[in-house]
Amino acid sequence: MLLHQLFEQSARQMPDKVALVVESKRWSYAQIDRLATQLAAVLQQRGVQRGDRVATFLDNGVEAVVCLYAALKCGAVIMPVNPLTKKDKLAYLLNDSRASALIAHAPLRTEFEHALAHNGSVHTCLVVGGDATTWSDARCLPYPSDAAETAALIAPGSIDQDLAGIIYTSGSTGDPKGVMLTHLNMVSAARSISGYLGLQADDVIVCALPLAFDYGLYQVLMSFQVGATLVLERSFSFPVQVLETMMRERVTVFPGVPTMFSLLMNMKTLREYPLPALRKITNTAAALSEEHIRRLRGLFPQARLYSMYGLTECKRVTYLDPDQLDIRPTSVGRGMPNEEVWLVDEAGRRLPNGSTGELVIRGSNVMRGYWEKPEETAQRLKPGPIAGEMLLHSGDLFRTDAEGYLYFVARKDDIIKSRGEKVSPREVENVLYGMPGVLEAAVVGVPDDILGEAVKAFVTLKPDWQPRPSERDVIRYCLSKLESFMAPKQVVFVDDLPKTDTGKIKKTGLG
Repeated sequence: MLLHQLFEQSARQMPDKVALVVESKRWSYAQIDRLATQLAAVLQQRGVQRGDRVATFLDNGVEAVVCLYAALKCGAVIMPVNPLTKKDKLAYLLNDSRASALIAHAPLRTEFEHALAHNGSVHTCLVVGGDATTWSDARCLPYPSDAAETAALIAPGSIDQDLAGIIYTSGSTGDPKGVMLTHLNMVSAARSISGYLGLQADDVIVCALPLAFDYGLYQVLMSFQVGATLVLERSFSFPVQVLETMMRERVTVFPGVPTMFSLLMNMKTLREYPLPALRKITNTAAALSEEHIRRLRGLFPQARLYSMYGLTECKRVTYLDPDQLDIRPTSVGRGMPNEEVWLVDEAGRRLPNGSTGELVIRGSNVMRGYWEKPEETAQRLKPGPIAGEMLLHSGDLFRTDAEGYLYFVARKDDIIKSRGEKVSPREVENVLYGMPGVLEAAVVGVPDDILGEAVKAFVTLKPDWQPRPSERDVIRYCLSKLESFMAPKQVVFVDDLPKTDTGKIKKTGLG
């Protein structure tokens, strides 16, 4: 089964069912399938061949969904790029992947024209909106209309070992790396996740996450796999607007990240937007603090909350059954179906339950490697116990309890070594989130002549919170909850913490 065939199967079985809702406009499964087939034929006519990379530089909308399936239908590799990406980075991504085609929204012209001017691989750029006669680059053509005349699509002969997508990592530790995912990788992940979440055809799934982020992308893939309805929002910049849409469409599944949930929990008018149909909330990208979990469950008691962990290199790794939240609220659970996970020490030896070590993942969801980066690939993909098999070494430290449930500790590179002791930034952050008045927190290690590294906390406070805590108040609170070597030595109050494009707090540059 190929990735797009999961969608085509739903389109055959329920052609008239609403597949997509964007700003109250609706498209059926048959309509999306027809638009994707037409665009796939256009791409073929323009010379896009099996295995070529098709980059999309689009805001969330129907075009982003159609382009996803069009690229797959003609045998190409999807390469979604966040529309917030700046021109130099876009140029890097197009050059690094040697993309053959680019599909972009006209309002992003400043960025993509600059990128095209510094690129020689893209032969076709389809522009959504705008006046095509004004483009200075001859490669820019208007995105085909629904009524466009196209030749029949020629089946490309793809198999499940072909690449389906290249998704670039954020590049926080260097140049962005293109994660290569086959059809088998992505189908396996989509089936496993939709299975443990229990997604079904009568679900209405809201997505305010960027489709260039794999968490957002998979909302499309899983929704269309099970025949559900996807309600696509451009972003979560206006939470009230999203809540109004969720009420109107009777949304049943709400995927989010901690920064989105923080915004909701601090809305004084949230009670004005009851969501009686909501039955599932999912979280990944960063772990929710115990305080966030408690408050989120209090706001939406009718919904089951799934705490999950994943990484682009294999999409998803673990989930915690909601029935376990009261027992182990800070755990991200155990490995998902059709996958095996365990911890290893620095020598690569498998560790028993109750240990702390690096998480290793084995399964058909594990990436093929990083695009044309063999050295970086070798650091992550290492031989497993079965000859010829490669395992994914996550680079993340976890601990397990006696039953094998996983608890995130830190990125291997993020561990703070203070007074000869190892400090997990996440453990300190969890305590900070429990302090009254704290909205967000980030903890890093900074050089210290005596301690080696000192624990430094960056904190944002809830709007209008009184009395405003002092640095001493925060340190005293942490000392009451943590060993002395783990408590921050410095606390800095900031208006905002830097975020990645996916809403995850970015610690690069904090110090």
